[in-house]
Amino acid sequence: MVIAPFEFGGVPKIRFGCGVWKELPDLISRAGHSALILTGSLQWLASWPEFCQDLDRCQVRFHHCVVRGEPTPARVDCLVEEMRGKAIEVVVSIGGGSVIDAGKAVSAMLPSGEKVQQYLEGVGSGRQHDGRKVPFIAVPTTAGTGSEATRNAVLGQTGPNGFKRSLRHEKFVPDHALVDPELAFSCPPAVTAACGLDALTQLLEAYVSSSASPMTDCLAWEGLKCFAGNPLLKCAEEPSHIEARTALSCAALLSGIVLANAGLGVVHGLAAPIGGFFDIPHGVVCGTLLAESVRITLQKLADRQVPSHPAILKYQRVSHLLFGGNVNGGDPLSSAWKLADGLEEWLEKLHIPSLAGMVSQRGISHGLWLEQAARTILFHSLTTIWGG
Repeated sequence: MVIAPFEFGGVPKIRFGCGVWKELPDLISRAGHSALILTGSLQWLASWPEFCQDLDRCQVRFHHCVVRGEPTPARVDCLVEEMRGKAIEVVVSIGGGSVIDAGKAVSAMLPSGEKVQQYLEGVGSGRQHDGRKVPFIAVPTTAGTGSEATRNAVLGQTGPNGFKRSLRHEKFVPDHALVDPELAFSCPPAVTAACGLDALTQLLEAYVSSSASPMTDCLAWEGLKCFAGNPLLKCAEEPSHIEARTALSCAALLSGIVLANAGLGVVHGLAAPIGGFFDIPHGVVCGTLLAESVRITLQKLADRQVPSHPAILKYQRVSHLLFGGNVNGGDPLSSAWKLADGLEEWLEKLHIPSLAGMVSQRGISHGLWLEQAARTILFHSLTTIWGG
């Protein structure tokens, strides 16, 4: 077997398991005694007062700031300006992907105090960040983006000139990631479903990526195995279902590792500009486009009349994993097609609205046109995948 050359970037020091987040105060104190702690809502953390007492026990002084919604460059700049001069020795994010991305960006910009947008891919001035940062600890409370294991922070702003772009450097990988599935118990069903669909999309796109390697394939496959039996539906029915929460947390973590090393696909290529124009949850955009992207990809591959194409065989394998069927016999393409049908059934069971529905709910006209336009872009964009 010939294995093509590949690279594999670093990962944080990871602690995974129920209860590991309680190690956070001691971990912070080993990094420094002046901390910036970013959180989303604290409704999930009934033991916040105890956590603060533990920080005091560890002689850690801290500033607490709340990040609401997806982080904008302006919000990051404001936090950096506010914290400059306070001798922050460690930045900690306890929250979903947006909170972790905000913390990652703040830790990167604190040493210089510069404006962050000039370093954003595609919308900045093209300047390259030197990689200097304040030590950063990520503690996810949702299972979706995998930002606790990536080297980029996604920032954006919504509107006619909106964008979602990355601040990226190999040194921006968090120094530590504490992944505790119990922190997601109070995550609302709709948020759980959207985040989980994001992780599923990342795993699948990295698995079939033309930049995949034996290492990313192994990790992506293990992450996809976490979705067998539909843990998203189990969490919707029983929010404290520990096996399902653990599966989703592991899947999200692995999705961050593989996306950082194998890249993503056309679904995320569309989700970024759509998220820049419209205030729609990222995971919902990914979920609504995933089945369609699988169908169009398979159709493009079928047009080439290569039934044993590696991507078709991978889609077939995932279809068998998630929805059953024969993985070794029959027509691989026909088996792979069942993946798209199964994903659509999941969306219905999880009550995920269509992209057109989400746009309409926000009072934006031409929602159906947007969905049709996205599918058209999908069709043409996919001609570049797998050497097209």
